[in-house]
Amino acid sequence: MGRVTERRRVIRIRGGAVSSRPDTLVAEEPLEIRLNGRPLAITMRTPGDDFALAAGFLVSEGVLGAADEVANIVYCAGATEDGRNTYNVVDVRLADGVPVPDITLERNVYTTSSCGLCGKASLDAVRTSARWSLTADPDPALRITPETLATLPDQLRSTQRVFERTGGLHAAALFTADGELLDVREDVGRHNAVDKVVGRALRDGRLPLSSSVLMVSGRASFELAQKAVMAGIPVLAAVSAPSSLAVDLAAEAGLTLVGFLRGASMNVYAGEHRLVWDGASAGD
Repeated sequence: MGRVTERRRVIRIRGGAVSSRPDTLVAEEPLEIRLNGRPLAITMRTPGDDFALAAGFLVSEGVLGAADEVANIVYCAGATEDGRNTYNVVDVRLADGVPVPDITLERNVYTTSSCGLCGKASLDAVRTSARWSLTADPDPALRITPETLATLPDQLRSTQRVFERTGGLHAAALFTADGELLDVREDVGRHNAVDKVVGRALRDGRLPLSSSVLMVSGRASFELAQKAVMAGIPVLAAVSAPSSLAVDLAAEAGLTLVGFLRGASMNVYAGEHRLVWDGASAGD
């Protein structure tokens, strides 16, 4: 299996002084995800937690929602012409009776902002595919204070071990409404980091994540909001800005969306009813 980091020679210039030294870089390799033996998608990722990444991706695609829907996940032997296993091809086998989606080049993929679908079609795709409704509020006790939200970025940053060495990774973490860290994953792709935490939760039988808060290290794109909704996560917080379509999806799906979360400062773009202070909700 590929390493998480690699070493490369770099020319370093500091204050006019030039030197040569090895530098630690985050590894980036392709991962092909197959479903029942048929190619489904390719993503560039940091090696590690590949099975969780594949499972999380299939959650966001509306294929999976429970651990018992997966028969097994394996690396494909003989992934190259010479029969060598590159550990860059993963096959997800569905359990008997689980519907297999139509896998074609024209399939309805809506996970990237460049997918070519209009905003309305993207919102409709998530709404019709989501297994759990956030507007129904399956955990009505889930409320979170701005003070708790303010602690999440530092907690996330302190757990980014590979980022400390490379400065080149995104991270995603799950927290309780009280700010307790449940899980954190890193990856060169912000969407992959989310898939890894969601996929681990699926394999542990913890979906829907209706009592969790998802914290991401970058911006809150439509894709990340979609992944939160598909996993039943009621709160998504990001250190940077959301996109307009992410805000639209959050408002329609009942997702609490917080952006520019930096210290005690934050913007709440949707779902403010889950924020409380002084015993009252933001909507009161």
